[in-house]
Amino acid sequence: MPNKSLSYPKVCRRTDGKYYIDFKLNGKRFRLFNGKYIGSSNNPNSYPPRLRKTQSVNLAKEVYDYLVSNNCSFVKRPNTKLEFYDSLIERKLSENLSLSYSKALKAIERCLREQLVSTGHISTEYVDSLSLRYRNNTSFNTTRRHVNVLVNYLCENGFDIKPSKLKSRRQTETLHKPIKNVKELLETIKKFNYDLYLCCVLTYCCLLRPHQEIRLLKWSDFSEDLRHISLSGNKVKSKRNRVVPVPKLGLVKSDNNLNIFTGRIQPYNRSYFNTLWKRFKKANSSVEQGVTIYSFRHSGAIEIFKRTGSLTKLQKAMGHSSLNVSLTYLRGLEVAELKKEDMPMV
Repeated sequence: MPNKSLSYPKVCRRTDGKYYIDFKLNGKRFRLFNGKYIGSSNNPNSYPPRLRKTQSVNLAKEVYDYLVSNNCSFVKRPNTKLEFYDSLIERKLSENLSLSYSKALKAIERCLREQLVSTGHISTEYVDSLSLRYRNNTSFNTTRRHVNVLVNYLCENGFDIKPSKLKSRRQTETLHKPIKNVKELLETIKKFNYDLYLCCVLTYCCLLRPHQEIRLLKWSDFSEDLRHISLSGNKVKSKRNRVVPVPKLGLVKSDNNLNIFTGRIQPYNRSYFNTLWKRFKKANSSVEQGVTIYSFRHSGAIEIFKRTGSLTKLQKAMGHSSLNVSLTYLRGLEVAELKKEDMPMV
């Protein structure tokens, strides 16, 4: 069924006597028991059984007329183009988006809105310019992706805007450089800053992500004997539960609700460890070029493969969908099938 298509709602009755209307809108099937989607108070099943069918027929006509008048969309067209734009953007940004993703979309949205206010329309040339201002391929592709999300959403919901035809640029994957002497480097980091040291140790020995998973660790994530970290799916990138063996680090457990680094409920900001690492490298010129905090995770993954000799176990440990991904990146961790002896040790 093509876009902007609508079938006339069919009145249906369930075995329990309740009525609903069934129709397809732009290829998607809908079943409505009342008129709340269109702001109508019509609720056929609140009537006596003998009147429900009649009210359902009325609801079918109400919904059909509403969708036809609003260009096959449940979003009611405001009076002005700017109001229409604002209503669609508000609806898009109200979706369950991550904080960083929502922030990126809002930055693009502000640019589009300013253009609409100043010129009365958003041209394809302007849409493309938001991505073309970046020479770096990664920045170009990221911006292009965010722009397309908003522009395509606006277009699909009847706003007068044309999607960009820009193609993504080819990127060269850069792997984090493995560390030759992990223990020696960790000792140097420990003398510089203990928070950075603890982050790097956990990145190497547990293969957790430093900025997303380690930075947010609370004492409640540790077992009572501090020998394991247990993270639920909503705390990790792979969305899978993870149980990680932890080496002896001389940690002293505190209140379960406190972050292990700040000693408060709130963690440090996302750039905290990056800033520490930059300062550390500036003070230690002997650190090889290309070595980052993520290099500890990369090195730990290599160590696991050396210890186990199993690509399948490595794939499971990394949480990758295929062996090819594990071979390419050697990152991530799914500890369920790993023994404590398999984990890298300092």
